[in-house]
Amino acid sequence: MSALHIKKGASRHSAYNLRPTFSDVDERHTLAVLVENEPGVLARVIGLFSGRGYNIESLTVAEVDHTGHLSRITIVTTGTPQVIEHIKAQLGRIIPVHEVHDLTVEGNAVERELAIIKVVGEGKERVEALRLADIFRANVVDTTLGSFIFEITGTPEKIDAFADLMRPLGLTEIARTGIAALLRGQ
Repeated sequence: MSALHIKKGASRHSAYNLRPTFSDVDERHTLAVLVENEPGVLARVIGLFSGRGYNIESLTVAEVDHTGHLSRITIVTTGTPQVIEHIKAQLGRIIPVHEVHDLTVEGNAVERELAIIKVVGEGKERVEALRLADIFRANVVDTTLGSFIFEITGTPEKIDAFADLMRPLGLTEIARTGIAALLRGQ
């Protein structure tokens, strides 16, 4: 056997090839970005994504420190691990950005979303909509003789499942807040 052949079961990796290998498979990541609460910051963050053709699946922004004038931007995006690393590096270079955390990598995160859903129906559909809302722990926040508006909080998957069940019962409109997320534990 020549020296160029590798024995069966032997590693093909060399000690000289120390660069990390990245997958070509898109992954979903939740990023938490702490920024100065000042005009134009959100536009710069969004511009980073749009300028490079990256998609934002969910975006929420709110001031989290009134005295320090800091806001938290929670972004859900997808991309290959290399793209996600590039996004995090670029976000960290924007001047009013204080911190960038990849909640997907840093540990288990609690993710929640709020949705309000309008369902129009009468008779059996109306009764079934109320029964399902009870199972999903959705609250009725408005009602008329012909419609309900439900409020539901939970994971995006829970909200998707509730909406899918409400469609045949008369779902006409839905508004979603986007994901808010925090790491578990200390």
